[in-house]
Amino acid sequence: QVQLVESGGGLVQPGGSLRLSCAASGIIFSVYNMDWYRQAPGKQREFVARILTDGTTNYANSVKGRFTIARDNAKNTLFLQMNSLKAEDTAVYYCRAAQNRILWGQGTQVTVSS
Repeated sequence: QVQLVESGGGLVQPGGSLRLSCAASGIIFSVYNMDWYRQAPGKQREFVARILTDGTTNYANSVKGRFTIARDNAKNTLFLQMNSLKAEDTAVYYCRAAQNRILWGQGTQVTVSS
């Protein structure tokens, strides 16, 4: 069964950190380019970060220097380390796999609030 399952979301205070995970199953994880997207209430889903199969990364300007994307091909898992979180980072975070097809996870809620 092809599946992407995110975890690690929650409530955190401004300035805090969270680490999201996305566990992949049913695919050859290492051949997929992997992304994190997010969708805040009332807004469109937006790109956050990407890691290619060769490890190259890029980030949205809004998270550059605060978020780090990584992958562990041996464990079929994608990560997003989020530091210095701000209220505007509040959103549902989704992982996305892209190769010959596009796959999405179900999302995990991140709420940044005092």
